[in-house]
Amino acid sequence: MEKEWKIIFYRDDTGISEFEEFVKTLSDKDKDKVEAIVELLKEKGIGLHRPYSDILKDGIHELRIKLSRGDTRTLYFFIFETYIILTHTFYKRTNEVPDSEINKALKYKQDFLSKYNKDNIKKDL
Repeated sequence: MEKEWKIIFYRDDTGISEFEEFVKTLSDKDKDKVEAIVELLKEKGIGLHRPYSDILKDGIHELRIKLSRGDTRTLYFFIFETYIILTHTFYKRTNEVPDSEINKALKYKQDFLSKYNKDNIKKDL
């Protein structure tokens, strides 16, 4: 039996998800595209590779999505065997993912792990 992956949107202390806020700004067509790629990530998990996903560094991965206004990257990480945490999305303007974006995802990962562990994640989220 294949592993069932669970997608969680990282939320700051005020409850805001940068990923959800980004998606709200998109056209319906682009929203559908993002939803389809996120669903593919949920199905494949760690087995999703290029052209849809790639690993960056320190456990941070990128979802690679081409939208009408340009290429986007949604950064995410895996935790507790079955969870995928989507941190944030940005338009990619350079060849490499900027270190500032990776560091932001790492900061969010550290914050998330300071609040949740394997035992409380199921009941708290």
